[in-house]
Amino acid sequence: MPEIRKPQLVEATMAVINEVGLSGASVTLISKKAGVSSGIIHHYFGGKHGLLEETMRTVLRKLSAASIAHLQAVEPNDVMARVKAIVAANFDGYQVEGKVVKTWLAFWAQAMHDQDLHRLQRVNERRLLSHLRFELKHILPAEQAAFVAQGIAALIDGIWLRGALNPEGISADYAQKLVADYLEKQLAPYLG
Repeated sequence: MPEIRKPQLVEATMAVINEVGLSGASVTLISKKAGVSSGIIHHYFGGKHGLLEETMRTVLRKLSAASIAHLQAVEPNDVMARVKAIVAANFDGYQVEGKVVKTWLAFWAQAMHDQDLHRLQRVNERRLLSHLRFELKHILPAEQAAFVAQGIAALIDGIWLRGALNPEGISADYAQKLVADYLEKQLAPYLG
């Protein structure tokens, strides 16, 4: 697939999912939105499933890049700031755009029934938990770090779900405040 076409098709996929949902997002609609023939989608991606997988890989790459950027902006020894940076990346501008949020929601729903998408979701989940545990273990016992990491991940997912279903979308600031409140309460006994 020519690299210039991939972003075009990914954007078209998200736009169509945003407009009609995953079940209504046909290869024909996506190809029209992208200005390409549906044969190109079938040839390079094998159809809608492959295109959804590539779309989510793109979204996850952007999430990873945002995480790196947010982490590079804080001190390596400031655990609270580093965990907040990881959370902030999950609510980064691109990640909370309406079309991206609806694509995430469609992906999660489909991942329950599709082995390839489920694997992709598991990789994303493990990466988030691993990053959180790594930072939290600097000040928490390993078992407590794992517990707090699970709590933060659950808050992120819950805020995402509520935001995806809310006509006003996700408030990144409010989301980060909620998670920060939980984090501060969990870390308070260990920070003195």
